[in-house]
This record gives sequence, structure tokens and C-alpha cells, in this order.
Amino acid sequence: MNPASKIFGKRSKKVGLPPGTLIHVGEKKTEEVKITVIDYDEDHFDQRQLTTIEECYVYKNTHTITWINIAGIHQVENIQKLGDCFGLHPLVLEDILHTDQRPKTEDHDDYFYIVLKMLLNEKSPEFTTEQVSLILGPNFVISFQETEGDVFDHVRTRLGTARSRIRKMGADFLAYSLIDAIVDSYFVILEKTGERLEDIEEDLMTEPSKKTLHAIHQMKREMIYLRKSVWPLREVVSALNREDSPLIKDSTKIYLRDVYDHTIQVIDAIETFRDMLSGILDIYLSSLSNKMNEIMKFLTIIGTIFIPLTFVAGVYGMNFHFMPELRWHYGYFAVLAFMALVGITMLIYFKWKKWL
Repeated sequence: MNPASKIFGKRSKKVGLPPGTLIHVGEKKTEEVKITVIDYDEDHFDQRQLTTIEECYVYKNTHTITWINIAGIHQVENIQKLGDCFGLHPLVLEDILHTDQRPKTEDHDDYFYIVLKMLLNEKSPEFTTEQVSLILGPNFVISFQETEGDVFDHVRTRLGTARSRIRKMGADFLAYSLIDAIVDSYFVILEKTGERLEDIEEDLMTEPSKKTLHAIHQMKREMIYLRKSVWPLREVVSALNREDSPLIKDSTKIYLRDVYDHTIQVIDAIETFRDMLSGILDIYLSSLSNKMNEIMKFLTIIGTIFIPLTFVAGVYGMNFHFMPELRWHYGYFAVLAFMALVGITMLIYFKWKKWL
């Protein structure tokens, strides 16, 4: 993806359409939409994969907690049907289908709409991103993501463990667990980013090249996008913690404050990496300048040494008939010896002045 498109997104498909028009804006990252449901309480756990969106309708009003996960949002009719069943506002459905949303949270009285950015780097050192939308209701959480892969495996494991805390808590604690999993994954990204920075610094100290410069600029673009994805998350978690809503219990707000602290740590790390990259770029430019100065210094010394030698050679290359040294038997060897003496003397002088 073009870096500018990655940062600013593409909304040309929506130009001229009325608000609430459902159209997918973003990359089609998966062909098949996969719908998984985990229904649980303290004594009950059921996980299954559904084939149609209509099978989700029975989980709207239950006495258990339900997590519905939709992997693949390019099929607009599925989002429309699910929104009609759970009473989601058309503007919320529109934002779910727009994958360039800024992280945010919206209180719609009977449910919360939360937008997050999930970062993945399973296949390469560089991370990929996708939008995750969460709908937090009284007894359900609906998550929408662009691809099947995610960072929620630990949450699923805890849900499958009997007598775990998450099984005893409500839907708000499940939403917190998903947010916490996304924030924790940022630390993995930052750790690998730190390792890449160390590699760049080593290259910079040994043999900086255009490849090093390309890596620096690539990481600067990634830091800009990472900051764009993480910085608003602080507002999201803080808003959820401040909300006076029956959907979020006070017992869960304690954990949300912990996520807020983690978010601040991530932001501080990103700012540190940005400063380090700026410093590394300055060091790279300085090293190139120093290298060029060393080359010019060496060439200047060579030229300075050959200036008097060229003068001597020019004088004895005039071939005037009455030059006394022309008929001297040892004249040629004497001139060579004199030129060598001049060169050696200048080298010793340069060494003494510490110019070499």
C-alpha cells in the first residue's frame, strides 16, 4: 500500500453518497467471511462456527454472555442484517465498513461502539494493520475484523478455562479483555521495532549505505502510522473509564485504568523511537558528510604533494639548450631523488600536524 494512502486512507468511494450508505471502503483481505460464536457463563461454555449471519439472531437476548466474531466485512449484506437484528445505527454500520477510521468510542445508550487498530507482524519484520470494531451490549460483544487472524487467542483460551475470572464477569469485562489483548500486542511490535533500530544503528556504525537510509525512512513512516493508530486509543480507554453507564461496571473500570497505563507506555515508547530515528538520520547524514570530508582531505593531500613535484617536472621538461643540468651524467637521478625527498618531507610534515 502507498504510504500516503496508508496514513490518510481512501474515501473516494463515498463521495456524493448520503450519510449511512453502506459501502465497503478498504482492502478485501479475505474471500470467505467466517462467523464464530462463543457463548458462556460461569458454568457453561459453547464455541461454534456459523455458516449464515441469521444464526446469530438467537444470541440477542440470552442469560449468558455471547461473543460474536465476524472475520471479513466486505459482504455488506451481512453487516446490514446483523445491524437490523441488534438495532445498530446506520452510521455505526457505515463506520464498521470504513476501514480507515480513527480509534474512537461512541455511547448509543443501549450499546457502545468502539474502533481500534490491531497490529500484526507474523510474516515480516514490518507490521500490518487492520481495523477492529467492537459492539458492547448488555450481554454480548460483537467484533468485526478484516481478516481471520487476530491477537485474541489468549482470550479464547481463558474463556475455555473453567472458573477463570473472565467466565465470572460480564460482557464489559470481555470487551476489556479484547482491548487489552490489542494493546498488549503493541508491545510485541515495539520490541521488534527496537531490534530493527539496533540493526540499523550497527549498520550505521560499520558501513552506512542507501539501504540503511531506505530502512530509516521506512521506519519513520511506520512510526507515523503507529502513532496515528495508538495516540487516539488513550482517549478511547479514558472515555470508557469515565462513562457512567450500566453497560460498564465499576469492577471493570479498574482494569480499564490498567489498560490506560499500558497505552501511555506505548505512546511514550513510540515518541522515544521517533526521537531515536531522527537522531539516527542525523548521524547518517553526518557520517556521509564526514566520509566525504575524509575523501576530499586525502585527495587534497595527494594534490598538495604533487604540486611541487609537477613544478620540478615542468621546469626540467622545457628542454632549453643551455640548461646546465641537461648534460650532467647524474642529473636525472638527482632530480628524482630531490622529488622523492620533497614528497617524503611533506608526508612527514602532514603526519606531524596530524592531518593524516
